[in-house]
Amino acid sequence: MKVLIVLTSHDKLGDTGRRTGFWLEELAAPYYRFKEAGWEIVLASPQGGRPPLDPKSNEPGFQTDQTRRFEADPEATAALADTVRLDSVSADDFDTVFYPGGHGPLWDLAEDTDSARLIETTLRSGKPLALVCHAPGVLRHTVNEDGTPLVRGKQVTGFANSEEEAVQLTEVVPFLVEDELKDLGGVYSKVGDWNPYVVQDGLLITGQNPASSAPAADALIKLVTTAGA
Repeated sequence: MKVLIVLTSHDKLGDTGRRTGFWLEELAAPYYRFKEAGWEIVLASPQGGRPPLDPKSNEPGFQTDQTRRFEADPEATAALADTVRLDSVSADDFDTVFYPGGHGPLWDLAEDTDSARLIETTLRSGKPLALVCHAPGVLRHTVNEDGTPLVRGKQVTGFANSEEEAVQLTEVVPFLVEDELKDLGGVYSKVGDWNPYVVQDGLLITGQNPASSAPAADALIKLVTTAGA
């Protein structure tokens, strides 16, 4: 099996002067789940090369065994340093796609036509796709073949308004993931802040927060394995 992991290229946290990017745990935990499943992994980002890491996600309080493992892994860090450009990849070349979060995707991937096309093509081809934390916000411009919002009527989750409030970025982000999914007609649900929570509706898997990244990867592996059986 071959999985494409799509990361953000955006590094500015609004007008705060602070940096953002992808959230390390949301890459590292799924990366090793896919590795242990024997999958081939390709990393992509809109601009290619090294995507920006949200510096907060590498502070001691947010490090995990998997983030430390990733940072000490020459193969993983080499792949991260040289992601392929998103506009160069084709959904046809992958069995599934995974989107880690971090705040960065709200600015670039959420507005990226190549990303929208990748998501739409993947699902229409009968292949599963998973997005975690802020990454479900990337679905905001994706549509079904009839032009309706892709998430309309679908069971979904993503970073909760209460979690955004807790990190004091409600007024900084371009939109709130929970509100956006609801406005698009998604059937949004959540659990308590920072608790793992994964929702699957057909081929679409969404996870609420960083703690949901490994469970979302597990759900994706199970779905791909079942679909390929």
